[in-house]
Amino acid sequence: MSKPSRVLIVDDEPQIRRVLRIALEAQGLDVRVAADGDSALDLMREWPPDLVITDLSMPGMDGLALCTRIRQTSAVPILVLSVKGEERTKVAALDAGADDYITKPFSLRELAARVRAVLRRGHVGAGNGHSATEAFVYRGKHLVADFDAVAVSVDNEPVRLTRREFELLRYLVENKNRVLSRDRLLERVWGYDRLVETRSVDVHVGRLRGKLGNAGRQIETVVGLGYRFVESS
Repeated sequence: MSKPSRVLIVDDEPQIRRVLRIALEAQGLDVRVAADGDSALDLMREWPPDLVITDLSMPGMDGLALCTRIRQTSAVPILVLSVKGEERTKVAALDAGADDYITKPFSLRELAARVRAVLRRGHVGAGNGHSATEAFVYRGKHLVADFDAVAVSVDNEPVRLTRREFELLRYLVENKNRVLSRDRLLERVWGYDRLVETRSVDVHVGRLRGKLGNAGRQIETVVGLGYRFVESS
């Protein structure tokens, strides 16, 4: 029997930590909590989680700084919970490395759905004609992506991607030359439909392009429709 997935909750409000822990443990998850960013990093060193759920406004190291620090060493999915609902804050969190963003107050049902989706994507391959054990390697003029070995390089230089960025690249490559709508990408890469703003897709595509350098031009924007991965010229 497989071990339950590990979820780390980071929030400075004891009541929020308690409610989230009870709700997620009821889903069969192994949950631990931290009151601030520094404590969370210390806990992650001895107890690597499968998902981090963090608030933004915390004393000391805030949520944005925590996302940045985590991304320096780990591709673990990060879900941000915050009372700040303005677009610029959401974009800042995504740019700092967050995979998803939920505005407080939120329903525990929605949170559970998003957590299940993130964890499901972590355990299941993209599934578009390639099984989890089937080797899938893309080789282009600038980009080489070994999706079996989880290794990406551009012009012979390794590129470090988050899990979400890697899954996004894989799905785009698997559907090469096909226009993929933002809704389709949300469904197949994020694992759920319309629970997260399509702005999240745009931010992740922009960040992926930036990391891919010369190969980033292979991800084209099709105005009004979505995105398409093409061969480099």
